[in-house]
Amino acid sequence: MIQHYAGQSNEIAELFYRSIHEIACSAYSEDQLNAWAPYPIDYDRWKYRCELKRPFLYVIEEQIAGFIELDPDGHIDCHYVHPNFTRRGVATALLNHVMEIALQLEFDRLFVEASHVIRPLYEKQGFTVVKANQVERHGIVLENWIMELPRNPKS
Repeated sequence: MIQHYAGQSNEIAELFYRSIHEIACSAYSEDQLNAWAPYPIDYDRWKYRCELKRPFLYVIEEQIAGFIELDPDGHIDCHYVHPNFTRRGVATALLNHVMEIALQLEFDRLFVEASHVIRPLYEKQGFTVVKANQVERHGIVLENWIMELPRNPKS
């Protein structure tokens, strides 16, 4: 079930860390994983971020199985699934949820910086690669993909 954020920033921070280190490890080096999701987890930063972004949560049996953020300009930020809930449709349900919101609000487009791991899901949902992207985190370069889904609210 998809719910709105209600103060669970610590659980979200831990989900993010575990998702990076236990799922993205198939596509990124240990140095890249540590740069992307360093330890110790900065819970204060995550509390601030969650209060600002107000992510949508997918909850299964009172545990956050995944989360996604949607900015007012159509930017999808932070789309992660807990390692215990992979291959259960959580990532797809979250993406479908924000796609429906974008349709209702008549966004011109949705766009995302997709990791190697989640790129196939976005492609399956109709997003196309605009370009390869490199970002630096703590002196380490990470590659992702800028992808977008144009919308025509009049059609």
